[in-house]
Amino acid sequence: MSETSFESIAVGDQIPVLSKPAVDRVQLALFAGASADHNPIHIDDEAARAGGLPGVIVHGMLNMAFLGQVLTNWVPQSQLREFGTRFAAMAFPGDVITCRGTVAEKDEAARTARLDITAENQNGDILLSGSATVAFP
Repeated sequence: MSETSFESIAVGDQIPVLSKPAVDRVQLALFAGASADHNPIHIDDEAARAGGLPGVIVHGMLNMAFLGQVLTNWVPQSQLREFGTRFAAMAFPGDVITCRGTVAEKDEAARTARLDITAENQNGDILLSGSATVAFP
């Protein structure tokens, strides 16, 4: 992570993109254990289909964790003040998730920046969209 200063950013700047390898079943099982979210729609194709899905879906919170990672790759976690998303579409095993952020606003008095953030799959479908506020010393 490089040192990012308030003075070095401008509205419209993009932070470094994070592209994750294709989500696999092992990652889903590990995330289910780590998050205590053992909902069968994330690990069992039959259960997912019984619930009306085409098969297992990726935990929405795993995608949100990827968005958190793109932010903390850019600035230290201690600078993150707000982080929120809206779940827009489902991800599936095999999807490659790419996370992006753009500086949307700067508040000179508070020395904060608000970013618009998204996570998308390899087809460009937006999976999550949201915003984050980062404070600068």
